[in-house]
Amino acid sequence: MAKLNLNRVPMPRQDPKIRGRNYNEVALGYSLEQAREEASRCIQCPKRSCVEGCPVEVDIPGFIQAIRDGDMPEAVRILKSKNSLPGICGRVCPQETQCEATCSLAKKGAPVAIGRLERFVADWERANMPSAGSSPVLPKPTGRRVGIVGSGPSGLTAAADLAKLGYSVTIFEALHVAGGVLMYGIPEFRLPKEIVQAEVNYVASLGVKIELDSVVGKLMTIDELLGNGYDAVFLGTGAGAPMFMNIPGENLNGIYSANEFLTRVNLMKAYRFPEYDTPVKVGRRVAVIGGGNVAMDSARCALRLGADEVYIIYRRSEAEMPARREELENAMEEGIIFKLLTNPKRYIGNEQNWVVGMECYEMELGEPDESGRRRPIVKEGSEFIIDVDMVVAALGTRPNPLVASTTPGLETTKWGTVVADEETGKAVKDKVWAGGDIVTGAATVISAMGAGKRAAVDIDKYLRG
Repeated sequence: MAKLNLNRVPMPRQDPKIRGRNYNEVALGYSLEQAREEASRCIQCPKRSCVEGCPVEVDIPGFIQAIRDGDMPEAVRILKSKNSLPGICGRVCPQETQCEATCSLAKKGAPVAIGRLERFVADWERANMPSAGSSPVLPKPTGRRVGIVGSGPSGLTAAADLAKLGYSVTIFEALHVAGGVLMYGIPEFRLPKEIVQAEVNYVASLGVKIELDSVVGKLMTIDELLGNGYDAVFLGTGAGAPMFMNIPGENLNGIYSANEFLTRVNLMKAYRFPEYDTPVKVGRRVAVIGGGNVAMDSARCALRLGADEVYIIYRRSEAEMPARREELENAMEEGIIFKLLTNPKRYIGNEQNWVVGMECYEMELGEPDESGRRRPIVKEGSEFIIDVDMVVAALGTRPNPLVASTTPGLETTKWGTVVADEETGKAVKDKVWAGGDIVTGAATVISAMGAGKRAAVDIDKYLRG
């Protein structure tokens, strides 16, 4: 019996000193030889526990075996039969807590690099197959219409799955480009926009119509969609409204929400100024408040836009940080300064109302809270001041209330999220389903995709009676 290879093939990456000042993708991807070498580590175990760990139930051993055999078209077919957005998932999904966490090799060494192999297959398809080469043969149209509100990961997934079942699907997107948070929230160096656009084009190739600049709740309501020929509606509008700490000085100039900062950098192309006339003012000493992926993205963007020093301010320790380990390591390698067990008390402004500093508390950790992480507690008398001239608050998000406020009968929680069945996505309102961040609050791309997939199954059951 061949000896198990417990070490995964390293992912080629840009040098930290170089990548910290450019917007090119950090991870460079596997070559065919590297992908086949990594695929050969998969032991094709009968338990298939990796599939159980995948929110969209991809046949992981199947597509990995096809890579190993050198049959790339078959790898594409297997992967895209369950996942319509593999180029995105392979880059930004937290495989380390999902499919890779349940890999049998993880018990003794490094799990198979499932995410890297998924990315490789998607990139291979884009480079080697025609634009709709992997599109399935679509069934006879059912004659039923489904409206999808939002073109983020849950909306795109639901739309693709319903189109594959023969439904006439239209996506209504409020912004001028499709992709939702994939376009406005995740930086180019982590998820190139051409990758997102390629995945959107694939969904459109299935016959899905995408209506841009269409703000549901303003141009039309959910009830008007249902009254104008749509047999069902899926809400996938995400959670795009920022949250703040409500501390003194938060309204000073130079303090951004992460939503505004990343939208201006990513969607409005501030990182390509002056080619795009949409600059964003970046300070020399920047503080980013928070410890998740959005905080890492904001800090790394500020560094690339010319900041001299960038701080991550986080009230717990590194062990409690919710960001992916890979993103933490990338930020540290690039020179981001981590000030842990630290929390802002107030922001300090000058006579022109620009932020020039912030007073912080030192924190210590107490007993675990409802999240399972140790609760941060203020150390009395520990206040100190950090000089900063820009702050980005990456403290989480909640859904925009527009759709809920214009949809009678749609039940919401005190946090503004839509009440929907966890297994089916069915909302309280008749003929309406919802999934992704609008239901869960800010979560992962793959969990939103899983919600879109489950809702598509239930919509299909409902429309077929």
